Amino acid sequence: NGVLVGPYLRPRNLAQHQRGSIHDDAMAQRLGFRGGTVAGSIHMEQFPPILLRAFGEHWFETGSLSTYFRNATTDGEPVRTLAQAPAGADADAQIRVWMEREDGTTVLEGTASIGNPIERSMLHEKLAEPRERGELRILSHLAPGFVSPTVIARLDPADIAPRLAALTAPLPWYEGASPWGAAIANPGLMVHLMVGVQDGLELGRNPAVGLYGAIEVRQISGPVFIDHEYDVTGTILAVGTTPKTEYVWYQSALREPGTGTDVASMLMMLRFMKASSKLWLDSPDA
Repeated sequence: NGVLVGPYLRPRNLAQHQRGSIHDDAMAQRLGFRGGTVAGSIHMEQFPPILLRAFGEHWFETGSLSTYFRNATTDGEPVRTLAQAPAGADADAQIRVWMEREDGTTVLEGTASIGNPIERSMLHEKLAEPRERGELRILSHLAPGFVSPTVIARLDPADIAPRLAALTAPLPWYEGASPWGAAIANPGLMVHLMVGVQDGLELGRNPAVGLYGAIEVRQISGPVFIDHEYDVTGTILAVGTTPKTEYVWYQSALREPGTGTDVASMLMMLRFMKASSKLWLDSPDA
């Protein structure tokens, strides 16, 4: 019925050893989750095979994947990717994508695109929604427009080897020759490359358990290569609150050093649990 469907696969919680994080069973359960959560960026790594089916290899040059996380999964829990098949072979197109558990629960929903479609992505639609700043305690020091210092980032093959070994949907291009020459990064590793600006944005000034609420990666003049240095900067776009969290939207830009050519970008919404912060623990609102 016009839907591309991937197989059920079992992504791993690779950060379960990080005690006190949302990936730690004890902490996650204390905060109301079923167990330590699989990172949203790990789920994104399961999409390239289905996006190659939809758009072809050019997705790694000008493609995007925009995901809003609805329900967390635990280590090894089966999930599958689904995507609306594109209507044709347009150079600029956007489709709906989602991921579900075996019981039909939606893990994430979003959009994927190639080129420069007219429609806004899922996350740009979310970002444009009206919002009240609300009472901020964890993120009270942040304001839209703040730009981080430039970070030099590189995906070292030795450092990322354990992550590549655990991939649910591997492609040979991630570790060897690709149509563009050298090995290229999958969506999750693109996230890994661009989150380094968080320190410069001072997102961790007030300790609290954080989790990915939404992530979009976009290749502008891709692909993004393994073992290649890039300049990365980040910009705060919005901050706000929900009954249980404080959140921040920020955008990272990945550029070629020297030339400043835009290679890729990332839009992220990061949540911080009020119930994990001493700034909220004594409040009935946490």
